[in-house]
Parts: sequence; C-alpha cells; structure tokens
Amino acid sequence: MNYFKIRILLLLFFCGLAGCDHFVDVEVPTSQLTGRVVFEDRSTANAAMVAVYSKLRDSGLLTGTGIGSGVCLGLYADELIYYGTNDDNVSFLFGNTLLSTTSIVSQKWNESYHQIYCANAVIEGCQNSTLLSINDKNQFIGEATFVRALVHFYLMNLYGDLPYITTTNYEVNRVAPRMATAQVYDLIIADLEQAIALLPEAYITADRVRPNRSTASALLSRVYLYKGDWAAASNAASAVLNNTDYVWENDIDKIFLKESSATIWQFSPMSEGTNADEGASFIFQSGPPPNVGLRPELVHLFDSNDLRKTHWIATITDGINTWYHANKFKQNSSTGSSVEYSVVFRLAEQYLIRAEARARQGELTGAKEDLNKVRNTAGLSDTPATTADEIIAAVLQERRFELFTEYGHRFFDLKRSGALDTFLPLVKSGWNSTDQLWAIPEIELLSNPNFTQNPGY
Repeated sequence: MNYFKIRILLLLFFCGLAGCDHFVDVEVPTSQLTGRVVFEDRSTANAAMVAVYSKLRDSGLLTGTGIGSGVCLGLYADELIYYGTNDDNVSFLFGNTLLSTTSIVSQKWNESYHQIYCANAVIEGCQNSTLLSINDKNQFIGEATFVRALVHFYLMNLYGDLPYITTTNYEVNRVAPRMATAQVYDLIIADLEQAIALLPEAYITADRVRPNRSTASALLSRVYLYKGDWAAASNAASAVLNNTDYVWENDIDKIFLKESSATIWQFSPMSEGTNADEGASFIFQSGPPPNVGLRPELVHLFDSNDLRKTHWIATITDGINTWYHANKFKQNSSTGSSVEYSVVFRLAEQYLIRAEARARQGELTGAKEDLNKVRNTAGLSDTPATTADEIIAAVLQERRFELFTEYGHRFFDLKRSGALDTFLPLVKSGWNSTDQLWAIPEIELLSNPNFTQNPGY
C-alpha cells in the first residue's frame, strides 16, 4: 500500500469516528489500520498525530470557532453577551438553561472523548510498532499523552468526576466508571510527567504547532495551580520561564502573531492564507453583533491607560448604540499568507501562575515581580498591592484582563477561587451553585450503568 493510499485511509479512520453517538461506541476497526500499517512508518504515524491536532483545532473544547471554550465559557461566565437567535449550542449557555439533553452538553463530551480515543490509538499503535525508532515512538507517545491529559483536564473542570480513558478497548470503555476529581488529577499529572520525560525540549517544527517538553510543563503548572499545590505550580512555571527559547514580547500588538516569541504552543490554520478561527468568532464590523460581543461591564473595568483596552478591544457604534468585541486576533478572513495562529499556551499565563503560587506561599517580592511583568507590558505601573491577600486578588484581576476570551480562563478562575456564586448572579438570572458543573449527557446515563448525574440536573 503506497503512502498516499495509507494517508487517505488514515484520515478516513480518524474523521469517520466523529459521528458516533457517544464515545463508548468507538470500536477498533477490523482493518487494524491503526496498528499494523500506520504505525510501522514514520510518515503515516506522524500524519496520525497531525490528525489529532486537526480535531483539537476544529472541534471540541479547544477549537477557536464559535462553539469552543473561548466563546462558550465566555457566555457561561461574565465575559460575553449573546446577540444571536435562539440556538441551543450557545443561547442555553448564555441563558443558564443547560439540561442533560442539551445538544452542546453531549457534543462537547463526545468530541472530547473521541479526541482522547484518537490519542490512545496513537499511543497503542506506537507502543506496538516494530519498525518505528525509539526517538519517533517517544515523540508521538509523548505528544499523544500530553493531548490525553489536556482534554481530560478540560472535561474534568466542566463535568466533575469522570472516566479517565487510557485504552481503545471498547468493552472496557463502555462501562468505565466516573472517577473522583482527586484521582483524575493524579492521572493527569502522571500523564504530563510521562510526556515531559518523553518529549524533547526543542520543537520538531519551526512554528511551535507541535508540543515540546515546555508545553507539557506549561499545562502541568496550570494543573497544579487548580489543584492548590502552590510549590509545584511555581516550579513547573519556572521550568517554562527559564527556557531561553522563549522571549517576552513587549509589543502588545505582536503577541498573537504566528511568530510571537512568547508563544509556547499554537494551532496552525487549516490552510495557508487562513488565520486563527478566533478572529471570525469575535470580530464584527457593524452592530448589532451577529453572534457575541464583550460585556460593557468588563470593558469599563479596564484602566483607561491599559493598552489591552485600546489594542485588544474594538468599539463598534452606529451613532446611538455601542458594542465591543475582542480584538486580540485582528484577522477574520483569508490573507495572502497566514499571519495569526490560535495561541493555546503563552508566557503571560505562566508569569501569572507563578505570581499567584508565590504569593500563596508568602514569596511576595517574587510574586509582585511576575505580576508587574504583565502589568508593565500593558502600560500600567507596578501593582500597589502589598499583602499576600492583596497580591492574590491583584493577580486574579490581572488574569481577567490578560486572558479574557481565551479558553475559558475566567470561568475556571471563578470556579477554583470559589467566586462563581459571587460574580455570576450579578449578570445571569437563575444562576445556581450546582451550575458550576455541566450535566452528564443523558445518553451516557442510559448507556453506562456505572454513571450517575451531577446535582441539580
């Protein structure tokens, strides 16, 4: 079988499974394509891994499209307003009316577990390969293990206790029980530690679209932060920040360009000339917005001297009404060559992680230095905060201004700090404490006897 035919079959395999009703429906194809053919050749094994990234970019929780976490969790929290027509993919999030039968609840669950399945297929295929070199096995297994940890991390923070799937075995997966969050955290950390051990420090591509060791460390620092392990979070962030391949970008207009030296990991667009999906998701030229816009309350919180307000937020008016949109990504159509990629991990988050972790350990001088690194680039003076509590509050506020509309940071920050019930009732009618978790999809409850529903649904 020549390379072209294998590639076509491979893409059909990875793309064809997307239509399954739920993740336990995924069975290993009888062709055994994933084991005997694809992973005996470096080119096709690499194509399998690229197909996983394409899925992450185009669907699931990490896509930059209008159904990714940037939009969905921006609407679910207090960043965005929905202006579109009734659509259960987003209006139910904005209106705080999710049910176990709401399509987006099962859609994100299904897409995410399908991505996990594909990552597991890469891991198993490489482990069973007899012809791949050790270096290639380590590279692909390290990448797939990182992806598995990343997707489980997002799922856990939305759905709570859940199965941690590490196999393509249909019989095992279809009855996998929900695991306690603490156990899921341990498995995520174990996967990331393995990825760090397997991945090289150098990128295998020049445009940072394939994760390296520092990418896994960047996620690990976030995991430890959410878990409340401050020393480990600080150390993992330092491992990234001490990597001289990354250079802090002082020009705020260059941070989301594809060649930014502050980018740790990003998704390339589908084809040359197209740009990050976030541009099309957030930018509009006239009002009222066709889909989503920034909440004016958020915009008005920015200091008038904050460069992020003038460079990352655009104002649209018809002379009477005023609307705002996120303008981190400037391109919402094709260009001669791609200029913006979807930035998943970047240095600013790592500085803010270490600032918070240091403050919570009483390392106040270092915490303020990290916080001021971000503030000064935004044109702001050093923080006036002095006590640990003041610095922590300042860091959380800075995260709100720095990371808005990026992959649900605001919602997750409110959740981990116990502030959801303080902030969201101010902007969302009918908010309940149990809404911090999404419903387990009804079809999963019917299919798996080991599943129970989250409270409130």
